Amino acid sequence: MKNIARIFKALSDETRLRILALLSSGELCVCDLMAALELPQSTVSRHLAYLRNAGLVDDERRGVWMFYRLKQESALGNELLLLLIAKLNESNQTHRDRKALNALPDAQGRSCS
Repeated sequence: MKNIARIFKALSDETRLRILALLSSGELCVCDLMAALELPQSTVSRHLAYLRNAGLVDDERRGVWMFYRLKQESALGNELLLLLIAKLNESNQTHRDRKALNALPDAQGRSCS
């Protein structure tokens, strides 16, 4: 029961939902998330740690950068996670975040490694 409560607490924050929506398109570096969300590294990292501790994302260090992706076998359950992602993808905020992510120059985004 505590695990389920932890998952729903993780989902109760708008920034964490925005991060999940961006990660639904694939793995991203912290620098990409910072730029797309226009948030400082400490804020993005704190929210990613919350999502990781809830069992929703996996991380991998490559050099100095951390890369995050949705967990293959989510603690939330794949069906519920897919439903959540579908709803998030309908959001205007998700469309704005993806547009910001896609507008990142190569020097800043997608080449953190």
